[in-house]
Amino acid sequence: MSDGLMKKINVSIINYKTAELTIQCLRSVVDDMEGINGHISVVDNNSNDGSAEKIGEWIKTNKLRASITLVCSETNSGFSGGHNMGISTCPAEFYLVLNSDAVLRPGFFKAILATATANPNTGLFAPRLEDEDGTPQISCFRFHSPASELIRGAGTGFITSLLSRYNVPLCITPDPDKIEWASFACILLRHEMFDAIGPMDDGYFLYFEDSEYCLRAYRAGWAIIFVPDARAVHYRGGSAPVKALAKQNKRLPAYYYASRTRFFYQAYGWPGLILANLLWVTGRLVANLRRFVGKPVPMAKQNERHDIWRNTFDPLGSRNAPRDL
Repeated sequence: MSDGLMKKINVSIINYKTAELTIQCLRSVVDDMEGINGHISVVDNNSNDGSAEKIGEWIKTNKLRASITLVCSETNSGFSGGHNMGISTCPAEFYLVLNSDAVLRPGFFKAILATATANPNTGLFAPRLEDEDGTPQISCFRFHSPASELIRGAGTGFITSLLSRYNVPLCITPDPDKIEWASFACILLRHEMFDAIGPMDDGYFLYFEDSEYCLRAYRAGWAIIFVPDARAVHYRGGSAPVKALAKQNKRLPAYYYASRTRFFYQAYGWPGLILANLLWVTGRLVANLRRFVGKPVPMAKQNERHDIWRNTFDPLGSRNAPRDL
């Protein structure tokens, strides 16, 4: 497809057993895409629950003006694999990676495309993510590092303050110079960057793929801009169970730790991965010292002290993809 015929934007959405959420997401995209030369790619990640058929019927019966392709994957290829498939469906100047548990606020495309057009040397554009009532969510971050694992393991204010420059979450309105990666629940990618650094790493099933992609972009000289005027509601946890499990301090799925291991290895090498694990363990020792001064000990996830070491000696091995989420 020549540049003259290339779409302005291709929106990639993955469905995995979330038909109602996906249709709600699609409505918001279609409504806001009015007047934009865009395309929507919906990838069903082998749901096998009738949701792909339900989405297909919705597209057919609503006689939408928007150009939509429904792709049915033969396997559950995870977040990276699914979006790589969606992006490849239709070349465009920009690609919007969008969760099925997200809804675009009116004016989203106008705001984010205006910023992207005005910043031709920037590769990624992060919108403001918010709750349904408008409460903003933290969506921009520093890279995970061995030092941030000490912070995470300790869960103690003194350690967090002492190592604040390594703390992963940034504030609601982040300092532009400190943004190193942003949530891929909703992110705009420039075509030239995507061509230069390649697709997302499908060695990740879920989680940390956004960190790795932003790290690859950063190393190649592409920056991220936060675009607060482009707003999207993110119903966190609607498309995967990890956030709900984390809130309850329950054991996280094996694929989460496989992704964590893969990222630390790719970012810092094998010594950095080992150091990250050792500093997390050190953090837990610090956390347990709190009991001697009468303070509660922050809870760790169930079995995490064992799970962080899984795949340590095979960091680029199996994604530990589940049969069913």
